Amino acid sequence: MNKTIRRASVFCLLMVLALLVRATWVQGYEAKALADDEHNRRNTIARYAQPLGDIIVAGSPVTGSKGTTGGDLRYKRTYTRGELYAAVTGYSSQAYGATQLEGIHSDVLDGTDDRLKNPKDLVTGGQAKPGNVLTTIDPGVQKAAYEALGDDKGAAVAIDPKTGRILGMVSTPSYDPSKISGTTDGDAWQRLLDDPDKPLVNRALRQPLAPGSTFKLVVAAAGLENGLYGSVDERTDSPDPYTLPGTSTVLRNENASAPCENATLRTALQYSCNNVFAKAAADLGQDKVKEMADAFGFDTEKLDVPVRAAQSVYPTGMDKAQTALTGIGQFEVTATPLQMAMVTSALANGGELAAPHMVASVTDGDGTVLEETEDGDTKRVVQERTAEQLRSAMVTVVEKGTGTNARIAGAEVGGKTGTAQNGVDNSNTPYAWFTSYAKDDSSGKEVAVAVIVEDSGSARSEVSGNGLAAPIAQKMMKAALER
Repeated sequence: MNKTIRRASVFCLLMVLALLVRATWVQGYEAKALADDEHNRRNTIARYAQPLGDIIVAGSPVTGSKGTTGGDLRYKRTYTRGELYAAVTGYSSQAYGATQLEGIHSDVLDGTDDRLKNPKDLVTGGQAKPGNVLTTIDPGVQKAAYEALGDDKGAAVAIDPKTGRILGMVSTPSYDPSKISGTTDGDAWQRLLDDPDKPLVNRALRQPLAPGSTFKLVVAAAGLENGLYGSVDERTDSPDPYTLPGTSTVLRNENASAPCENATLRTALQYSCNNVFAKAAADLGQDKVKEMADAFGFDTEKLDVPVRAAQSVYPTGMDKAQTALTGIGQFEVTATPLQMAMVTSALANGGELAAPHMVASVTDGDGTVLEETEDGDTKRVVQERTAEQLRSAMVTVVEKGTGTNARIAGAEVGGKTGTAQNGVDNSNTPYAWFTSYAKDDSSGKEVAVAVIVEDSGSARSEVSGNGLAAPIAQKMMKAALER
């Protein structure tokens, strides 16, 4: 063999060896990554090769599937009262992927989860019968929240304080996931993207905003826990009006005639006195207020219910004047409705916060439980006495303070209103907040709720937590106690 042929043969052999090594690498090490790649069409074909499993509310599916004609995707997702449950289910779209429970539990719902497969399926790679996701949502509470919010832009969350079960979660304006579940829904999808009210955003979980005076509950808890005050009925040292430390800026109260000078915490919550809580935050210092906020769940990076909630934030690196402003839920404090419901839930539950969750269990197609969320997984946030004191003050707010629209005959109801500034120099319509709890001693049922109304179309002068948000919370709490 001449030299040229020998060199060519060696080169060809090396090329073949390189191809074999590459093929082995792809099949042995990159196979899973390629199979899971979002651009792999086979995954979409497999997902919609059979009817999907269902998301269940109170024993009834709120999802379904129907056959398609033409194309390689045999079924597509359908929804029962899609707008009512969109904040819970999310969407499953042949073109745009899946979100929320549809996305998190996609492997169970489409039958590709290995836990669903029998030995034959595991050997052959066959697709198993899909499983189901059983939620904690109560349809009565969900409906009450959705109908009460109506055309308002806002959100609401209801939690069972003892168990942490999320009984209702609504975000408005909502959308019907059925209208974007196929491959030819581009116009509907674009309308949702272009809508300035952002209906695809789950405001209950994913849009933290200034909590306004509802945050005063956190500051009051910090004051009691750190010994700044002995009780909610001890008079404070709170000048009215209050000048922010180190500045000439005077902080006034919304109600100029309210008895806020040196008011007790009970009176300060009843009339929502800014001077009391701004001074309390400044006296405590940002570290102690942050410690209390974080105990309630603020600044948690991974709060999964199981959908991940956006982080609610208590800021750091502030001067004393800025710390004082955080005492009234302003400056750079932000919270989701879920977070404020968690605050009230912990107080309602004797100072223990039960981990919030909206999935009770995940099952296979025959009902065998694959995974289950434990109810009542709690952590101590404040002492029981602190929680009892604050509940008592919150009842005063509802009975004869700024939260009278939340009253329910025959039930113990406590709450806190909030009106949060929005925009530079409060140039936009303020946010109306209300967070509350209700207990029915005769039945033992209880619930904690948080509501935000971002925009109701009302004039600025008509925006208040009691006027806009408290009636929504009242309807949700009443539905929860009657369930």
